[in-house]
Amino acid sequence: MGTLDGRVVVVTGAGRGLGRSHALLLAAEGARVVVNDLGTTTDGAGAEGDPADEVVAEIVAAGGSAVANRDDVADWDGARALVACAIEQFGDLDAVVNNAGFLRDRAIVSMDEEDFDSVVRVHLKGHFAMTHFAALHWRERHHAGERRARALVHTASTSGLFANPGQSNYGAAKSGIATLSQIAAQELARYGVVSNCILPGARTRLTLASPGLPELMEAPDGAFDTWDPGNASPLVAYLVGERCRFTGETFSVIGGLVQRMLPWTVGESVDSATGWTAASLAESLESL
Repeated sequence: MGTLDGRVVVVTGAGRGLGRSHALLLAAEGARVVVNDLGTTTDGAGAEGDPADEVVAEIVAAGGSAVANRDDVADWDGARALVACAIEQFGDLDAVVNNAGFLRDRAIVSMDEEDFDSVVRVHLKGHFAMTHFAALHWRERHHAGERRARALVHTASTSGLFANPGQSNYGAAKSGIATLSQIAAQELARYGVVSNCILPGARTRLTLASPGLPELMEAPDGAFDTWDPGNASPLVAYLVGERCRFTGETFSVIGGLVQRMLPWTVGESVDSATGWTAASLAESLESL
């Protein structure tokens, strides 16, 4: 018996890296998985093979249940079709793991409109579109009297929370995803939905394309591999399961370390009972 027996889960960007690891573990735990992947290159400009079918073949060979899907999650009709695919193939949808994305790293002065728009589109809009259509289904089922635990897992990044030069497009999208997850938790609780966000640190095609990271993430011989993408998947399995007691949270996961991130908090302040002039405020702000 697996911890996810009977659950139906969509994993976007599940053909490689983190998404592949998530899909394999979720299926091993008994979930029926829709493996969504377009097979795009790391910058989203082209296609490389058919990884969704390859992951499905791995799952089926291991005795699991999965189907491949190639809808574009950042396209309104594509996201709708992906949710419909899960329902048509497996009769329902219990959870969405939003993971799809690519990088186009540039300095702000070098980034063009397409670099910015394409990255924000696949990450932020892709997360929102999938959340929107899954939520419509869950609201409908809830209004029909069904009471079933539903879940959203979103993928943000330390680049979004702590900022990383050269990733203004990606970092801004990832910050937005963390906030989207919190808003979804607040709005969708009435339908039995929990929404959480992860910040995974792992060796993937995207991280290996970043200067300096391939050397940092080299796999050790015979020792625990801190940067193995599979290290993040048990957290995902918990967050999509019926036992998950968290919502609106963001968790960092690197190797065996899982940390709950604290949201924005209020820091030091200055206050004036009669308001400020530009000069008086400038003087007071010097004390911070």
